[in-house]
Amino acid sequence: MNTEPEKWKVLESEYIVKRPWLVARRDKVQLPTGVVYPEYYVLEYPDWVNVIALTDDGRFVMVQQYRHGLGGVYTELCAGCIEPGEDPLDAAKRELAEETGYTGGEWEEWMVISGNPSTTNNLTHCYIAHGVKLTERQHLDTTEDITVKVLTEREVYQMLEQDEMKQSLMAAPLWKYFALKNG
Repeated sequence: MNTEPEKWKVLESEYIVKRPWLVARRDKVQLPTGVVYPEYYVLEYPDWVNVIALTDDGRFVMVQQYRHGLGGVYTELCAGCIEPGEDPLDAAKRELAEETGYTGGEWEEWMVISGNPSTTNNLTHCYIAHGVKLTERQHLDTTEDITVKVLTEREVYQMLEQDEMKQSLMAAPLWKYFALKNG
């Protein structure tokens, strides 16, 4: 007998933290088997975007910034939050322009992934943009201190090989890029 898992039933739900960058919810849930979990925690976030941005000559437009959670400076894809009511593609284009000053190019949705579907409620929409060009200056938020890095394909691949990219939601679309390119 091979049946699909069933959705859990939410018996109670309460917000325990509701701050601009942290929303945590405690649910009391019942599994299809009847087992009740009195405390199941979910972190709520807006959906996110990230961009593999490639120049006409195949170089990767990346950002470098301090990440307080791990206490280090990391090179990453351009990324950010989707604003309420904003189309994911529009958000990706906006974030790339704001963080790097690069615009234009041919865009396609690359993949949609979750950092942890067990305990978070959002998705990350990953895009690839071919042929972006530097057309403006950065427009950073007050909480952003970002350096733009334009790297060769080999440099990005080496970062992945050497386990330098710690953000899994950025490593996954890059690994897919290299797998399909070299596969």
